[in-house]
Amino acid sequence: MKAMIFAAGMGTRLKPMTDNTPKALIPINGRPMLEHVILKLKDAGFHQIVINVHHLGDQIIDFLAANNNFGVQIHISDERDYLLDTGGGIKKAAKFLQGNEPFLVHNVDIMSNVDLKKLYNCHLETDPIATLLVSKRNTSRYLLFNKESRLCGWRNHETGEVKSYYPDFDPKQYNEYAFSGIHVLSPKIFDWMEEWTGKFSIINFYLAICAKTNIHAYAAENLQLLDIGKPEALAKAEEWMKGL
Repeated sequence: MKAMIFAAGMGTRLKPMTDNTPKALIPINGRPMLEHVILKLKDAGFHQIVINVHHLGDQIIDFLAANNNFGVQIHISDERDYLLDTGGGIKKAAKFLQGNEPFLVHNVDIMSNVDLKKLYNCHLETDPIATLLVSKRNTSRYLLFNKESRLCGWRNHETGEVKSYYPDFDPKQYNEYAFSGIHVLSPKIFDWMEEWTGKFSIINFYLAICAKTNIHAYAAENLQLLDIGKPEALAKAEEWMKGL
């Protein structure tokens, strides 16, 4: 099975730690974030992994080589010249991800107890264009899904902004879920991306196509999830990982 890890971020929220070390190599319990995610994917049966790099990308490439790619097949999607955001990053990696089987995408700074194989199998059973792992965690920005768990819009509670391509859209009529940074995509997604070029967000892309195709929510039971994008989350992650 195939997967992609987003490891190209600048790590701005983790400065000054990321001034000389890429975010993906910041350690948690003595092992870099990237290693934790690779091993979680490997344990779930993903043995072909694409990793995008940008900020201090040479360090990530050297780290993987020094560890023999952790026993899996790894391809590097090189964004060192230009960071393409999440949607653009997936499209750039298309040559590694295209084929007949879905692929999983995982942010490097997300730790969770989700069963990735179960998420993947749910996608196979329901066969949408994409299946998004979501939760009810508190945040300011939510994806909005209908009763059939189909994506219909987006809402920012701080600004009041609402996005949807559905006419007469009323956000109060939909279920709010926070996106986890983990999703499974059908390779057919690249057909929908033909007119999208350069740098673009995968969430904006999903919102643009969701009225025409099925973007599905997967709300795992008893989900524990931690975003390690800020310094205060690192100490919490160290304790939290011991319980997984």
